[in-house]
Amino acid sequence: MSATDTAFAGSIPALYERHLGPLLFQPFAEDLAVRLKDITSGRILETAAGTGIATRAIAALLPAQVQIVATDLNQAMLDLAQTKLQAANVTWQQTDAQSLSFEDASFDAVVCQFGVMFFPDKPAAYREALRVLKPGGRFLFNVWDRLDANLVSKIVSDEVIAMFPDDPPRFFERTPFGHFDEDRLRGELQLAGFETIAVEPVDKVSHAPSARDAATGLTQGTPLRGEIEVRAPGRLEDVTERTAQALAARFGEGSIENRMRALVVTARR
Repeated sequence: MSATDTAFAGSIPALYERHLGPLLFQPFAEDLAVRLKDITSGRILETAAGTGIATRAIAALLPAQVQIVATDLNQAMLDLAQTKLQAANVTWQQTDAQSLSFEDASFDAVVCQFGVMFFPDKPAAYREALRVLKPGGRFLFNVWDRLDANLVSKIVSDEVIAMFPDDPPRFFERTPFGHFDEDRLRGELQLAGFETIAVEPVDKVSHAPSARDAATGLTQGTPLRGEIEVRAPGRLEDVTERTAQALAARFGEGSIENRMRALVVTARR
């Protein structure tokens, strides 16, 4: 993993929320929330909460008696998240998922939306999730399936790679879409101490208003932006336009359909 893969700062949080929320994350946030609907009291910990897309879906579905502690490594993401949701049962806290500052057996569930791929030490994060779970609690998270199963993201990734053949930016391949091996997922969770583990593929469809909207989110609202700016200072808009053209060539002008596949993992203590 590159040191820039976890850099969500500057203008990235706002672009992430505006463009990638509806394009990539909202459908899966709703899926995670439904999987938690049997929790009617107690506490939920969310790690890698980002701008709070899953937090809002969970808070909207669960009763107010459920306390939600939403955490992220990047304070800039939490700062934006807090402007989108202010609720008495939701607490925002900057925290590293690999070293949680919470007591043992203090949460009924730990949930993470598309975050574990960014943890440099995933087994440590899994052990921490197990540690803070109450007996019988669940660790619920999702990861993207392979890039080939997520066409809009793949087209953008392929186009950016083609623009820099001597030093291709491979953020998408390396990190968000690089952790789909079910055997690895199960093995790391088992080593962390989880015994009951289920992995389920989930397909969703979203829409972007235009190819340019999707391209802007994927090239400027993710750490791919840093890789582009290092290789081509001052050319971020040019690269975004090239990827928009590639998406328009595949999907046409106007709204584009985004078919996605993720893996949803439920591990119980």
